[in-house]
Amino acid sequence: MNGVEVLVDGFSRIQEEVHAVVQGLSPEDLNARIDPDANSVAWLVWHLTRVQDDHVADAAGLEQVWIGQGWSSRFDLPYAKRATGYGQSSRQVGRMRVASGDLLLDYYDAVHDQTVAFVRSLGDDDLDKVVDEGWSPPVTLGVRLVSVIGDDLQHVGQASFVRGVLERR
Repeated sequence: MNGVEVLVDGFSRIQEEVHAVVQGLSPEDLNARIDPDANSVAWLVWHLTRVQDDHVADAAGLEQVWIGQGWSSRFDLPYAKRATGYGQSSRQVGRMRVASGDLLLDYYDAVHDQTVAFVRSLGDDDLDKVVDEGWSPPVTLGVRLVSVIGDDLQHVGQASFVRGVLERR
């Protein structure tokens, strides 16, 4: 197994977990907050998907799925068009509403497809390319992709925890 195959496997595991956490939840449960400052399952899945979309599109030189495929209009959220959820206040998080899990999953799957197509186009040497010089040391493509995987896994784990709390009520 080479580095590209490992990355594809990592992104595929996220997809499996996103589907597991969203499937079967009602809109009420998707949008529920277990306390006034907690993130909902819907917000967590939207956020992890937006971050993956934003970061991978930037590194790949591609247009974000959110914008290019019209997902921002389909979601019709009260956020700026390019918002990813990063730095949002509790009040802003609380304004997140989705009508169904299918919307979240369809957007996630579209981002996953673009991500995996890009990653599969890479060779192991491509992973050493610097994609962000704003850090010390500069961030390589491989590091950026692993960072996205780590961030996504944390958020899908949080969403799974929220789902578990909701199911135990």
